[in-house]
Parts: sequence; structure tokens; C-alpha cells
Amino acid sequence: MKRILVIEDEAETRENLVLMLEMEGFKPLAASNGQAGVELAKREVPDVILCDVSMPTLDGYGVLDALRANETTVSIPFIFLTAKGDKKDLRTGMNLGADDYLTKPASAEEVLAAINARLERHSEKEQAAMAKVQPNFDSAKPLEALGLTPREAEVLLWIAQGKSNGEIGTILGCAENTVKVHTARIFEKLGFENRNAATVRALEVLSSPPK
Repeated sequence: MKRILVIEDEAETRENLVLMLEMEGFKPLAASNGQAGVELAKREVPDVILCDVSMPTLDGYGVLDALRANETTVSIPFIFLTAKGDKKDLRTGMNLGADDYLTKPASAEEVLAAINARLERHSEKEQAAMAKVQPNFDSAKPLEALGLTPREAEVLLWIAQGKSNGEIGTILGCAENTVKVHTARIFEKLGFENRNAATVRALEVLSSPPK
């Protein structure tokens, strides 16, 4: 289930978007201000972000700038949804790295079309990127270069292959709780908060151009 983060300070608009997304089979996440949205995006790493521009404390431009500067959230498709619709605002958003720009009031069809287009484009980019590299899972040694112990590197090697904590415990001959402790230390050392972000980093290290 694809997760869509809605960052919108107007409660009625936010609730309507969340309801629409739920009805369309998405898992919506919601934040009522820009700072909360940035923190939620870093923690949950959604598949697409819908973000208002005019918000107190941290506006949509500030949100986008913060997310594009973070390794975990830099590539998340980002769509501005705002009452501002002139060309100056459009250029500002796009120059900061927004993927799309919808002007309120946008219909459900427009919002869904924008989301699905971004999901499809992002999937194509990921597939193209993975086609250029080939992860080598033969050894965990390269992962030690990230500042991990040999055991932590082994755990990350299996995390990168989609194994659960229980499965990793069985493979390495240790308790699941021990794997959880190693995983927590890996996240702390790498500065990540979830398995997806850690996996991406591990695959970068373990990948080499195809021969």
C-alpha cells in the first residue's frame, strides 16, 4: 500500500485529502504544519508528498528545501498543493525541486492523476537506477566501511536482502532480540530511522557496474 503524506495547515482541506486517499486505497499520513511534516517524512519515508505552500513557521518551500537536503528524503516525489497559482510561484517551486504543482481547488481526479503520475515516474527511475548496478551479497566486509562492526555489517547485509529480524537471527544463529539491538545500532550509526533507508545505503555500497 503506497503511503501519501499530506502536509496542510487547513484542517478541512487536510481531512478531505486524507479521506479521498483512503477511499482510493492509499495509506495517508497527515501533518498540520511544515515542521511536523518534515519530521514525519524523515521518519516514515512516504511514497509521495502533497504539501501546501502557505503555512506558518515553515512554509512549503522550506519543507521542500529541508527534504531535498536530507539523504533519506531527497528523492521522494513532491507535489505542491496551494491556492497560489501565478507563474512566479510555479517557478519558485520547480526551481527548488518540486515534481508537480496543483492549484487549489484541485479536483480529486487532478490530485489522483498527479500522484499516480509521480508514482509511475519514480518507479521507472528506480528500475533504471537498479539496472545500472548489481549488488554483490557475497560478503558483508564492504559494509564495515560505513563504520559498522563485522556483526553489524552481517546484519545489514541480510536487511538489504529483505530478511526480517527473526530470519536474520536464524541465519546468524542468534536471538531475534540480539538482531534488534544490532539493527538499532546500525540505524544510529548511519543516521537512518527505518529499514528502507538503510537498505538503499547498503545497496549503494554493495553495488558495482555490471560487467
